Formats: sequence, structure tokens, C-alpha cells
Amino acid sequence: MNSDIPALRSIAQTYFDAAYEMDAEKFSSLFHPSSSVTKISEDGNVSVTPIAAWLAAVRNMKAPKQQGFERDDQILSIDAEKELAILKVKLQVHPRVFTDMLSCLKVHGTWKIVQKVMTSNT
Repeated sequence: MNSDIPALRSIAQTYFDAAYEMDAEKFSSLFHPSSSVTKISEDGNVSVTPIAAWLAAVRNMKAPKQQGFERDDQILSIDAEKELAILKVKLQVHPRVFTDMLSCLKVHGTWKIVQKVMTSNT
């Protein structure tokens, strides 16, 4: 077993906790400052949001925990190779279910999310 897998599982768990609590500071601890969030926008085009702007939006969202929603978090896969890893996770932020691909790099010995690519369905 790759010795980085427990650290990557920990990132996923903190990510799930941050999403359930809508805790921008907890999210911020996981993301590299130069990272971004990429998705297909409502008009069908690719939308890339710098992490600082995404975190600002998170600060204005209602937390599923505050609304009494139950959690539904899953690590779908972890693939690690040297200093590169991809976490594929699924989580619910009511009413949507998100599938996120979190590209991670080991920066100065610490895993950081450097790119979040996401999709959702309701």
C-alpha cells in the first residue's frame, strides 16, 4: 500500500467535513493558494474560478449541517504516483450531489489540492 494513501484519505475526510460545515477556513487549509475550481457552467462553457473567489462564495453559503441535512460522503478512488494524486469523491450538498476530481500535489512534503474539477446533479 502506498504510504501516502492515509494522508490522502485524511484530505478527503477534511474536505467532506468542510463541505458539511461550509467552513471556508477548513477548505483553505487543503487548497494550494494558486489552485482553482473548474466546472461546466450553466451556459455549457468551461468556468474556472480562482480558489480565493470560490472560498469567498463558500463563506456566503448555508451549511448542510446547520440545515439539519444528513451527510452522504464517499471516496470513490485514490490514485497516487510520486508527488501526484487524484482523489475522486462524491458528496451531497443538498439538494445537489457533487462528484469532484481533486488533483493533488505533494508540495514541500505536504499534500495540497491544486485543482478541483466538479460536476453535480440534482
